[in-house]
Amino acid sequence: MPDPRTASLGAQTSITVISDVICPWCYIGKTHLEAAIASLPDELDVRVDWKHFELNPDMPAGGMSRRDYRSAKFGSWERSRQLDAQVEEAARQAGIEIHHERMARTPNTFAAHRLIWWAGRQGVQPAVVDALFRAYFVEGRDIGQPEVLADVAASAGLASPAVAAFLAGEEGIAEVRDDLARVRRLGVSGVPTFVFADRHALSGAQPPEVMREAILEALEG
Repeated sequence: MPDPRTASLGAQTSITVISDVICPWCYIGKTHLEAAIASLPDELDVRVDWKHFELNPDMPAGGMSRRDYRSAKFGSWERSRQLDAQVEEAARQAGIEIHHERMARTPNTFAAHRLIWWAGRQGVQPAVVDALFRAYFVEGRDIGQPEVLADVAASAGLASPAVAAFLAGEEGIAEVRDDLARVRRLGVSGVPTFVFADRHALSGAQPPEVMREAILEALEG
């Protein structure tokens, strides 16, 4: 049954998503958010803006072996695999796939965040974010590499030569660094974090029904 509140809601609201593209819970949370938005009447306009967070700000520019990184972080490779299995089950319940067995490296994600920033200026940010998540979690690609980023961006509608030229330059570096610093000042220490209409926030990959309620509250003004 349609929610009777939607008849008196505002027509538009915004959601800021703070995430990292190698965070599996961000991918799952994105899927939950999309389900929540899809459950709303078509005439309601919910705009999503993706902001930046680095899970591994000290990661070497070229990334490192995922097995080495995860074994050091969690004490053993076996413990890492146990955690991966829990994530994969949560992903299945959300209707998506995560293939940790295909991931050889943990990348530095700063260049990917620059690409997300630039995609926002080109009007294709949602498609690029989705393509980055799929490239890493489904295909196991190293999204820290410029050539991979250019290919991923091309699949989302951007021209590979333009992306390559952008990544080879310095545009967006200062802006992304500013965003990362702003997020730290706000006290965000984990992702995903969803900020609704710049007023209230949810942390974690909340279920679609929780996301929907938060959107409705934001639309109520």
